[in-house]
Amino acid sequence: MMESQKYAIVDIETTGHSQANGDRMIQIAIVIMKDWCIEKTFTSFIHPGKSIPLFIQDLTNITDDDVKDALPFEAHADTIYELIQDAIFVAHNTDFDLSFLQGEFKRVGLPKWNGKKIDTVELAKILFPSALSYKLGDLAAELNIPLTNAHRADDDAKACAFLLKTCWEELLVLPLSTLEQMHKKSFRLKSNLSQLFFEALQISRSTVSNEDDFIYYKKLALKKPYATNKKIRHQIDFPATSAEKSTLFKKALSHFEERPKQYQMMDIIWEHLNNKSEVMIEASTGIGKTIGYLIPSIIYAKQNNRKVCISTYTTYLLEQLLSSEIPKVEKILGCPINVTLLKGRRNYVDVVVFEQLMKSNDLSYDETLTTLQVLVWLSKTETGDLSELNCSGGGQLFIDKIRKNAEYGKKKQLFDYYDRAIQESEHADLIITNHSMLLADLVRHEPVFNQIDAWIIDEAHQFVQAAVQRDQAIFSYTNWKYLFGQIGYASDHQLFSIFQKIALKKQRVPLTYFQQLEKKFMQMVELFDKTIQEILYHMQKTSLPSKFESKQIAFVHNILTNRETMNNFSIALQGWVDLAEQISVMFKKDIEQIAPEHQLILEQWDFFVREYKMKATEWDEIFLQTDNDYTAWIEIDRRNLPGSIRVLKKPISITATIQQLFESIRKTSAVIWTSGTLTVPKNERFIANQLGIDERVPMIVLQAPASYYKGAKAYVVNDMPDIQSVSQTDYIESVALAITRIVRATEGRCFVLFTSQDMLKKTVELIQESELLYDYMLFAQGVTSGSRMRLLKSFQKFSHSVLFGTNSFWEGVDVPGDGLSSVVIVRLPFSAPEEPTFKAKSISLQQQGRNAFTELSLPEAILRFKQGFGRLIRASQDKGVFVVLDRRIDTKSYGVEFLRALPQISVNKLPLQDMVLEIEHWYNNKDGKRKQVDKNE
Repeated sequence: MMESQKYAIVDIETTGHSQANGDRMIQIAIVIMKDWCIEKTFTSFIHPGKSIPLFIQDLTNITDDDVKDALPFEAHADTIYELIQDAIFVAHNTDFDLSFLQGEFKRVGLPKWNGKKIDTVELAKILFPSALSYKLGDLAAELNIPLTNAHRADDDAKACAFLLKTCWEELLVLPLSTLEQMHKKSFRLKSNLSQLFFEALQISRSTVSNEDDFIYYKKLALKKPYATNKKIRHQIDFPATSAEKSTLFKKALSHFEERPKQYQMMDIIWEHLNNKSEVMIEASTGIGKTIGYLIPSIIYAKQNNRKVCISTYTTYLLEQLLSSEIPKVEKILGCPINVTLLKGRRNYVDVVVFEQLMKSNDLSYDETLTTLQVLVWLSKTETGDLSELNCSGGGQLFIDKIRKNAEYGKKKQLFDYYDRAIQESEHADLIITNHSMLLADLVRHEPVFNQIDAWIIDEAHQFVQAAVQRDQAIFSYTNWKYLFGQIGYASDHQLFSIFQKIALKKQRVPLTYFQQLEKKFMQMVELFDKTIQEILYHMQKTSLPSKFESKQIAFVHNILTNRETMNNFSIALQGWVDLAEQISVMFKKDIEQIAPEHQLILEQWDFFVREYKMKATEWDEIFLQTDNDYTAWIEIDRRNLPGSIRVLKKPISITATIQQLFESIRKTSAVIWTSGTLTVPKNERFIANQLGIDERVPMIVLQAPASYYKGAKAYVVNDMPDIQSVSQTDYIESVALAITRIVRATEGRCFVLFTSQDMLKKTVELIQESELLYDYMLFAQGVTSGSRMRLLKSFQKFSHSVLFGTNSFWEGVDVPGDGLSSVVIVRLPFSAPEEPTFKAKSISLQQQGRNAFTELSLPEAILRFKQGFGRLIRASQDKGVFVVLDRRIDTKSYGVEFLRALPQISVNKLPLQDMVLEIEHWYNNKDGKRKQVDKNE
């Protein structure tokens, strides 16, 4: 009988990260686990011989008082050393705990500890690839592991022990073939997980398998898809009167409040669905817009046995629809709803490509870790949607390689997730998609869209942006250089030389073809470099760097008057592609069976030839086609040349595109455009005109009653400096001070909205350096790592938190209730006048003799401003303050139009000091007394 494995799970708390600078341990806990049961624990405070920094006291709740009678590390060293002998060392980030401990052993004269280690961060990333975060506290919350006091060694070590056990249980339910492949790849990992995987593999081989739950593509185990319910017709009648609607809602919702405007919205939509007509509805927050369109849509779909398609812009709203709104409607209507989420092809994993890439033996650490994450995820995912994965930065590049691009013949494959989503939509009442997918598929004419009777375009104002993105083309220097590097020359050990060796050895292609191809390749790279030099030369000559930015922008037509080199490059690139394709055809000709390792090389070759083909089209679109409806510009960062060169080409107006897309739809279906912001004062049809919607299509504005906003207060700080008359440093200092005062007055839960990433970064850095908010969690877009979604979820977890965001946080973000106490607008959200698309639109308007400020700049800014306010009050019980730090709202004539766009709430103009006192007073009396917040929340 093999002796069971002993695990020593260790957690330490220290005065800081650097032993070299005299940081020492203040607490240690060791949990000994055998046979997945805790055998013993050791925990002790340790005297660090110095005082504990305040932020460490704040983080750990360990004070100088706690350690004043503790003994130094020397007194415990032998016991600790003894405890971890013959054990596998386990910690949540072994790099820190183990190296710190080894340093302490060395300091007190003990030999270096030798043994195997397991890092539960690495292990959890592999086994829970969709976890929101891999911090111990977050994992504990997500996996229901008890953890009362995070950042206390005793509690953390115990939580880490339970996490290890949970990971072990997770390993045992994985399919055998997944475990086999994980074990094969695990020798590249940083900690000794291969042994753990091997033990799980041994057990898995000798137990009854759960293979029936999976389908297989080669050796990849994928979760078996559920059989979709066929469409069941339910006869539900539309609740025509207010009383009928109230009865329906009351039955299902415990906190029901009657909203007359929501009922009105339902009636309008019901009428247009049945008449197959078009309407625009602006529904402010507080109306219950989502439920307002879902109920009539679903009843209509069920009654007529047809489909309704709902399109949104943000992933956030997609998730919200699926996770909370649709279940709510199922409860209200008392019947199941068949829903399919459809995204664009590139959102799904390409199982065939992943299987190929997995065979490669020279994967980096990041690629190995991501491969293991994907292996585990494939056995769990029902959608194959890659956004479910939480990968590190390096892993993202690998994820981009396994996105679905191509079709696989006409035969439907079970492992093709995109195909599966299309098939599921055959039986759906509701298809939910995003604007970009809708735009792409209206062009591609996915047959599933032919069975749709009605279209509901939510976040309709963003349809403009989605259409621009779909029509844009982007050139990136690093991207092209990467492509050249992948092919390489005969002398490199890259794809060209590997493919050439095989082809010559098998005598499939004569050497002269490869010599010719290499010559074309050299010519192409030379011309590319020449083009780049020309671009840089002209950029330095014509564009002036701005005072604060190292970035430069210039319109292509101003820079590149002679495009001869560009044209020559295009011809050279096409010549290379033609010959590379010809060689591939020659290699495959008259061959029955290609050896698997050659197949992999050939597929990589074909993949890159396809990439070069797409690049050739992109090159011509950007540099060689002139089109007055588009604008193209070059961006560089002088600190990183030529690496930072990017060229972007975007449409100036997308009205014609959208009209063309909806032309056939309008003949047969209802089209309902809705959003919280479709109008601005004095320019009701600003968005309607951009979307090219006929003047005769009605625009209905539904505003929640004034009582809904009774918990909202708005303030304008009227003693902020004027940005024009002070230095940028002084201005940022004033902004940082105002933000910290407001955050402390409202006890966090604050959104701070910027219009410039540069100003956001500098403000956050200043606040961090000054430690003015040292006891708050600060999350900043573009500074804190993670997607917008992840930042938001992290923000919601802490009561003392502040979220700094730019453009995308101005809207489509829902933080109900106490989740948000204040929204601070740093600058009025005007587009930067130098932003190229905006500049091109302005020039176009001026050429028509129109006023670019009143027709474009102002309405755009007011819409964003309305969106920013919309974050604050998401339910009638919500309370919150809306603070504007930009003086122009008070000093400029157009300021009044921004204020007019807000609901009817009081707006107070005060100096910062007075405002902070007022907010504190209001908050202190908010619930009679200020709520105490647990420090460990």
